[in-house]
Order: sequence, then C-alpha cells, then structure tokens
Amino acid sequence: MFIDRLVKKIKEKKSNVVVGLDPRIESIPKCVKDKYFKEYGKTLKAASEAILEFNKEMIDNVYDIVPAVKPQIAFYEQYGLEGLKAYRKTCEYAREKGLIVIGDIKRGDIGSTAKAYANAHLGNVNIEGITHETFSVDSITVNPYMGGDTLESFIKEIQEKDKGIFVLVKTSNKGSGQLQDLEVAGKKIYEVVAELVDELGQETLGQCGYTSIGAVVGATYPEQSKVLRKKMPKTYFLVPGYGAQGGTAENIIHSFNEDGLGAVINSSRGIIFAYKKDGYSEEKYGEAARTEAVKMRDAINKALELNNKCYY
Repeated sequence: MFIDRLVKKIKEKKSNVVVGLDPRIESIPKCVKDKYFKEYGKTLKAASEAILEFNKEMIDNVYDIVPAVKPQIAFYEQYGLEGLKAYRKTCEYAREKGLIVIGDIKRGDIGSTAKAYANAHLGNVNIEGITHETFSVDSITVNPYMGGDTLESFIKEIQEKDKGIFVLVKTSNKGSGQLQDLEVAGKKIYEVVAELVDELGQETLGQCGYTSIGAVVGATYPEQSKVLRKKMPKTYFLVPGYGAQGGTAENIIHSFNEDGLGAVINSSRGIIFAYKKDGYSEEKYGEAARTEAVKMRDAINKALELNNKCYY
C-alpha cells in the first residue's frame, strides 16, 4: 500500500521532511535561467527548461535524506503546456531517484469530472484499449468542499493503483478560519471533514497501522492539530506552513502520534531557495537546499525526542 511505502521511506531515512518543489522563475538562480534564455529567448519553453534543471538539482541533493517531494502544479501550469511537461518530467525524475511524489493539485469535483481528474493524476487514461500514465505521482491533494461523493473516484483509483490522497482539512493560510472554523451542530467544519476522512480511510488501512487517505493540516494551527490528531488517529498528516509561513518544529509536534509517526512536514521556499540566505552562493544552490533540509530534519527529530515521540 501507498502508506506502507511512505512509512518505510520515513523510517529508512529517519526523516519526516517533504520538500515542496514550487519553482518561481524570478527566484531561479541567474546562472541557470540565463542559459535557457540565451537558447530559447525569454519564452515559456526557456522558463520551463530552467525550472526542470533547477528541480533536478534539488532532487539530486535531497533524495537520500527525505522521503518525499511535493510539486505544486500551479507553479507549472502558469507556463502552459511547456510548464506541464516540466511538471511531468520532474515527477518522473523524482520517482526514478526513489522518492515518493505527492502531486499538490487540490482537485475536487463531481461525477465524470472527478473521474477524469482521478484518471489524469492517479490512474491511467484509456484510449480505445490502450492505457497511458499521464502524470507519474504516488499521491495527490484533494479538495472535499463539494462533498464526500466527490472523493469516490479518487478513492477507487488509490485502491486499484496503490496510490494515496491527502484531503484538505485545516489549511495553513491565515484566512482558513473564515469557512473551516464555522460551527455546524456544535462542531467546526474542519472537525466534520476530519470525521469523514477518518471514516473513509478505514478501507485503506496499511500494515503500518495508518491509512492511504491522509489529511492536510497546517503547521500554523498547533491547537487545532492537537484536536485533529485525536479525531484521526490512523490518518497521516501532510503538514504545510513550516518555515516561510511561520511554522516551527515545536508547532508541528501535535501532528504526530505517540509512536513518533503520523505526519510529514512540508517546506518549500525555505529549502529550495535557501541559496538566497547569508552564507550561501548562487552556484551552489543545490548544496544550500540540502543543508537546510538536514537542519529541518534534525530540528523535527529533536522535537520528537524531547516529547518522547521518537520512532527510531
């Protein structure tokens, strides 16, 4: 099962870090993008080729110290078809390096539309008897706002194709409470969604004791994480908001269970653009990312040890 593979990677590397591959052309090192601007001009293709090279350098420097990467598809879609090619090639390269790939796509819709999304990002598309893999990922993020039936096609695919999903439950952005914190029959909306995730996940329980239906729970809301951990004891949390958004190792400790498992923590800008910090150079942007990923891994592991939640 997907979740068993993820937990195995976490234990092997003693790391709960997920590197978010959210490239921005304005933040790509000049030494990388100028090469492609010279060849293709300041075009969508040039931007996409620069992003792909940048991503490969990131992956080469972190694949042995983190279990997973999470490319956010919007940062690729903005460059059109060339950008989506870079997204696909990034996912393929990461998997070749043995990484779990979480496609951050936040899709959610009804009926045949949900099925089409599931085919594209989890399953295979069938063209008159010939099947093709569209995007090479192990798991995706999904939006449950339109109701539980919108998740059915995704759940069917993860069961058939050994994949996973992470359902948006309590997101890290400042405005999340505007809807997610509303009360319905004495419960917060995010609690209602959490109960749905917990119920749906029972059919995908792995040998590790967790399910392949996970939850997105932001690092910026530690008190809510504590509540949600109790409501979803067998659910793996994908935790954004660490680093650039203000989340710390202490903030995310409640996302873990007493066994020291149950959560992977994402950092994007803080790792991939680490070369911009004092003490690093543009030419060694990959090494800078590795150093920051190691620091994050060690900070989280130390926090787990201090809270008696060490899994190794």
